[in-house]
Amino acid sequence: MSQRLTVQHIRDMKTRGERIAMVTAYDATFARHIDAAGAEMLLVGDSLGMVVQGRSSTLGVTMDHMVYHTQAVVRGSQRALVVADMPFMSYQPSVELALRNGGRLLAHGGAGAVKLEGGERVVAAVRALVDAGIPVVGHLGLTPQSVHTLSGFRVQGRGDKQGARIMEDALLLEDAGAFAIVLETIPLELGKAISARLTIPTIGIGAGPHCDGQVLVCYDMLGLYDQIAPKFVKRYDNLAEHVRAATKAYIDEVRSGTFPADEHSFR
Repeated sequence: MSQRLTVQHIRDMKTRGERIAMVTAYDATFARHIDAAGAEMLLVGDSLGMVVQGRSSTLGVTMDHMVYHTQAVVRGSQRALVVADMPFMSYQPSVELALRNGGRLLAHGGAGAVKLEGGERVVAAVRALVDAGIPVVGHLGLTPQSVHTLSGFRVQGRGDKQGARIMEDALLLEDAGAFAIVLETIPLELGKAISARLTIPTIGIGAGPHCDGQVLVCYDMLGLYDQIAPKFVKRYDNLAEHVRAATKAYIDEVRSGTFPADEHSFR
């Protein structure tokens, strides 16, 4: 088994001017293929609530769900740094709860780092996690766990006041010890300004081309999830069509009696 990439490797990529590729994964099979393709980071996102569990938001995802899926992704990958989302209400109530759940994702889930949403309000938790030896990725801009507070999935950081608040939060997270920050659905100029100001990498999703890296949900990237089509998503294939066509071919052969053929049978 090859050695996994480390937090320091991800930080060094920014220093060298190398772009970072992060992709979500939720099971061992997808993790194996995405890892083999060369992604530096695999994010076990609480987006699994929508693309795997069929929910309308991420809010129903639990710690048990996250540990289970993180274990699968770790087993299926060899090289990429695995980052696990801390789900809704697993860290917001107290620093002590954040430590307990962050530790669980590393000790039981096998993750190499955790990700949590928010700025100033989570700085104490970030600092405590880092002090305890748990690497942290921050998440600013559109934070899906706050979808109701933000009045839906809308662009954040428009206007000087909102932009300054996100910039300040980014600086606070860096000072608290986060080794990278995801910037989601913000104006590209704000993404550029934050990326230039921070010494740690920024990972963009709908934050423009100037971030130090990018992340996409694998189901979006591959054209498997078609319930929502965000503007920032690029579909690199349309696997939904292939899946449906292959499944229809199988059904047709079952109904016609041509599957299984002799070569698929034991004698």
